[in-house]
Amino acid sequence: MYYADMKRWDVANGPGVRVSLFVSGCTHHCKGCFNKEAWDFCYGKPFTEQTEDEILRELEKSYYHGFTLLGGEPFEYENQKALAPFLKRVREKFPDLSVWCYSGYVFDKEILAQMFPKWNETREMLDCIDVLVDGRFVEEQKQVDLLFRGSANQRLIDVKKSMETGDVVLWEQPEYVHVEVKENPNEVGIPPETSGK
Repeated sequence: MYYADMKRWDVANGPGVRVSLFVSGCTHHCKGCFNKEAWDFCYGKPFTEQTEDEILRELEKSYYHGFTLLGGEPFEYENQKALAPFLKRVREKFPDLSVWCYSGYVFDKEILAQMFPKWNETREMLDCIDVLVDGRFVEEQKQVDLLFRGSANQRLIDVKKSMETGDVVLWEQPEYVHVEVKENPNEVGIPPETSGK
């Protein structure tokens, strides 16, 4: 397998700060694709054990929230063969980091219905992925304000819940609680010189 790019400090492809791997090779050829050069299965650099080790070392840094796989197309079978064992390494070493994957294949109709029965690698990848962003990019449905996806047809799928229930369960962004301290900010550890009191 080849990869097109490895991005550190990525905040666009999943929640928090992430390491993202853009694999090479894609047969979808979506109109308006932002990464056409990665359609070629031999574009970029070979994905080696040294590449894996570099990503794992990077993920050791405390500010990372997760790891994201993009493409190209991670679920092309040629890529699954390299990614399934690598994702196992990521999951074993960093069980608390979230793993996201972007695929042009539709989760229930193509990945589960067609790939899952044929290839062990598909099962192994899904065991390691928390959220799958599925569906081909459709230029006519492009919306710049969509959360973590490019076109309105794409879904953010909670893989573990979907596998448990047998239905497609969409990922829900955790709610963030905004706390405003008005009475005595010193009680929550805000130094007097910065609290204005």
